Parts: sequence; structure tokens; C-alpha cells
Amino acid sequence: MAESTNEVKEAIEPNTNSSDELTALRLSEYAEPIDELTKLLSQSKRAFLLGAGCSKCAGLLDMEGLTQKVLTAIPQADRVRLILDGVISHFAKAKDCTIEDYMSELVDLISIADRRENRGAETAKIPIGNTGYSATELRTALAVIKQKIENIIIGEKIKIHTHREFIRAVHGRLQSGKAVSSQPVDYFTLNYDTLIEDALSLERIPLADGFNGGATGWWNVNAYSDPHVAAKVFKVHGSIDWCLLDDDVLPRRIRHGLKDDKESEPVLIWPAGTKYREAQRDPFAQILNIMRQTLRPAQNSEVVLAIVGYSFGDSHINEELDRALIECDGRLTIIVFTGADKPDGVLQKWRMDSHLKGNVRIHAKRGFYHGDNQIESDTDLPWWRFEVLVRLLGGER
Repeated sequence: MAESTNEVKEAIEPNTNSSDELTALRLSEYAEPIDELTKLLSQSKRAFLLGAGCSKCAGLLDMEGLTQKVLTAIPQADRVRLILDGVISHFAKAKDCTIEDYMSELVDLISIADRRENRGAETAKIPIGNTGYSATELRTALAVIKQKIENIIIGEKIKIHTHREFIRAVHGRLQSGKAVSSQPVDYFTLNYDTLIEDALSLERIPLADGFNGGATGWWNVNAYSDPHVAAKVFKVHGSIDWCLLDDDVLPRRIRHGLKDDKESEPVLIWPAGTKYREAQRDPFAQILNIMRQTLRPAQNSEVVLAIVGYSFGDSHINEELDRALIECDGRLTIIVFTGADKPDGVLQKWRMDSHLKGNVRIHAKRGFYHGDNQIESDTDLPWWRFEVLVRLLGGER
């Protein structure tokens, strides 16, 4: 993509992170895991799954921060805020809920209201709090929330230095000496921002993002088949620069400032907790199908997937990863960087599975786990943080 929807502020100054961050990782027991990490990420077929944690170093909010800022941006007395507060009340005593959970709930409620209205049900409205809302009112509320997210993200001053360093490492140092015909790197990003495609463009890496055109483009899944690209970017949850225009059924990528009142949906974001639609012409289903194919390499092929900045809060993504590990016949290696002290949830499940644990390498906050190998630490190991990982991939020790 030639131009970002964000106001990108290039960090000209050198990396100011203290080298002391790497002190704990210089112990001899971590030399082999780090060496293996760089070797694996130098393989011919590499893929990355990037979550919100990868955008914090650029000045963007994580999901918790974004949630709070969206709530602040919608006045208490506003009808949309009443709907949102009512939805939030559905999650009483639930842990770690974010704006994505609330949007997912709205999507589900809209589907219920649509079904009732289409059938001519007497009680077509959805009760939220003490008020019933139609599908149209709920859809309007969802659109407003998405617009607030867009405004918040594009309103931040972006520091893209670390992402450029990441791209330089992946397409430069880690690919040094390899044939030009090496397979493209797949970037599956769960974030709405445009940091990855911006960094790729700034580093002059030929890329495909599913669109034809330039800063303003139209969706064409066949764009991913371009044999000349070195990178493919898949926005699994959509993007702040996607929208449905006029009577479109597939998204446009619209340069910021060109949007008008005729849009049917101002920002095309598909919440994390919502079941991905399976319609053939749905971009989210198309992206998910490509992800499935990538994680199930053919015979005599292998793929390495690095998961960074993702807290495993999307059950549908977790299910896809779990199924891929089971069905790949050992040809998929997953490298996880997690801020948890040690593996938990789905990571612990993989660790306990004798058929899977050899293909999962976990760099946790307090240890390294691979197969039967377990190295635990009494101090924090910062390799799970995106900006520290970038330094390691760049060769810093």
C-alpha cells in the first residue's frame, strides 16, 4: 500500500531502548533457543500472526486502552452509549473483556433482530436494559463504535521505526544468502492499523494485501497470487481503511479523507469473537481459507508460524491454530511469544499433548518450553515483547 491512513511519523533517531533489556537473555541457557529461533525464521516458508501487542511500541493502544478510549469518546447520554453500556452489562463479572467482545455481542444481537424482522415476529426488537432496539438501531450503534475506533487510531502519532526494523530483519538479515525466489512471507495481522503494510512499503518490499489499485483500491483475492511479491498481508479482522461503498459486497480500501455520507458501512472491522462468515465472496472467509492452506503445507514442505503480541483471546483463531497443528502431520512449527509467566490455556494444552508439543516452541515471560525441554527463570525474560524480539532478529545479543 503506497500511503497509510495513519499520519506516519518516522523515527529517524536510533533505537533508544537500553541494552540492559537483553541482559537476562545473555545467559548461556538461552543461547540455543535464540539461535534456533533465528534459524527457524530463516526458513523458506515463514508466516507471522501479529496481535495488538505488536502495535504498542508504535504509540498505539492495546485492546484495554482502546476500549477505555472508545467509552470516553461516546457521551454518557448518547443513545449509542446506552446501547453499549447495556451490552457491557451482559459481561458482568467476566474477565478481560474488550471493545471487540462488545462489538461481537452487537453483531450477534443484530443477527437475531434481523431474523425476527425477516420472519415478521411480533417481538423483533432486542431488549437491552429497559429498552428494546431494532436491528437498524443496533447496526447504527455498531457503525458509530467502529468509527470511533478509526478516529482514535488515525489520531495517534505513529512511530514506525521498530516495524521497519522488523521488516528489515525478516526480509534482510534472516533471508541473507537465500535465492530471490524464496517464498513470500505471510503476515496475518489481527490489528486494524496499517503498520505492517506501511513498513513493508517504506522498505520497498513488494507486497500483496488483497486489493487492486493504490492507496484507494478494490478487493480482489486473486491479488495474492501475484508471483512477484515478497510479502502478503492478511487483515484477519479488517482494517481502519476498509469500507463498503455504495452497493459493494466486497471491501474497498479508501484513502483517509475520501469517505462520504453515501457509505453503507464506514469502517469494515470484523470483531474477534464473531463467527467468521463462510460466504464465498466474503473477504474474511477468503482470508481464513488462505490461512488454513498456509498452515497445512503440502508433502515435503514445512512452514514456520511465529505468533507475536497475541494473547489468545480469539477462540476462533485458537481453534484454527489447534486444528492446523493436529492436521499438518508435523509439517507446521509454531513459535509463540507470550507475556504469560508460563504456558496456560491453549498453550498448556499443546504442551501436554505428546503429538503436538515437539512442534510448539514457547518463549514465555519466565521461561522457554519446547517438547520435554523446559528452562524456567526467576526473572523476567523480555523476548516476548515485540520491540525486544525485533532486536534479537536483527542480530543484537
